[in-house]
Amino acid sequence: MLEKLGRSPEQVDHLLNELNRHFADARVEGFETLVALMTNDPGDRHVIAAAVKCGAEAIVTFNLRHFPDAALDTWNIEVQHPDEFLVHLYHLNPDLIVNILHEQAAFIGRTLAQLLAVLKQGVPNFAQRIFRFPWYHGNRVVRNRGRYRL
Repeated sequence: MLEKLGRSPEQVDHLLNELNRHFADARVEGFETLVALMTNDPGDRHVIAAAVKCGAEAIVTFNLRHFPDAALDTWNIEVQHPDEFLVHLYHLNPDLIVNILHEQAAFIGRTLAQLLAVLKQGVPNFAQRIFRFPWYHGNRVVRNRGRYRL
């Protein structure tokens, strides 16, 4: 993992600790025996095996080519680009998603516009939907009864 991430052992330990702290329920164990049954890219077979083990319906990844439909159909799992996944979440509850984005931006000391400038590099359709949100008009944000308004 160190070579793949280009990070020091201390940085990787910190990342793993943070992931375990914030996403403890997302940890999947006991999938190793399923790896040999997978037919996708050998370096990513553990991902589908873990998805099968936990009953996931989708794998969200930028690396779509290592997860062809033929390798996923048997398991009734689909692969989604993060942009597609986030657009779907946005359509389920736009107000909630925009509020979460405001909170994330504030947490890292950025405006929503600054956060969206970064997001549009990897998830351009999602970022565009936020820009077109009915009350998005730039950086001016007013919080009203626990909800953000622009």
